Amino acid sequence: MSMKMAENMLNRRGVSVSAIADIVYRLQRKYHPFLTMKQCEESVRAVLGKREVQYTLFTGIALDELAEQKLLPEPLQSIMEKDEPLYGVDETLALGVTSIYGMVGLTSFGYLDKEKIGVIETLNDKADGIHVFLDDLVAGIAAAASSRIAHNNPQATFYTTDND
Repeated sequence: MSMKMAENMLNRRGVSVSAIADIVYRLQRKYHPFLTMKQCEESVRAVLGKREVQYTLFTGIALDELAEQKLLPEPLQSIMEKDEPLYGVDETLALGVTSIYGMVGLTSFGYLDKEKIGVIETLNDKADGIHVFLDDLVAGIAAAASSRIAHNNPQATFYTTDND
């Protein structure tokens, strides 16, 4: 198992590291004025380099692919085909990824899950397959990579009150 395998699985499903990095850039550019796409890509790769992220990604993608092949038992097959709003297991799996660089990832994930920016929107449209897990996993990876940048941002402006 390796980061390269995770990257290859993402590419096979139509998701590039640069597409995830674009989401990270959109999340962080306001707070990090000198941020580059290269830094965002490095952060995405750092997240993908974590074994628990790789395992989560492999699991989610496998479930999406099995659903496309109609190989899941009922009622799971129908739930996946409809992308039932109350299913929630996809978000639960992705939340494990969001927290690897702190709680900032959680708020970013919530925002991405609601707004569906970048490649997340494309995956959510379901035009080219079932992406019940992948859209949330991409949001989780982007949120974690964004959180990683936020934690490593020496130029961040922190506001304090006179009571601090």
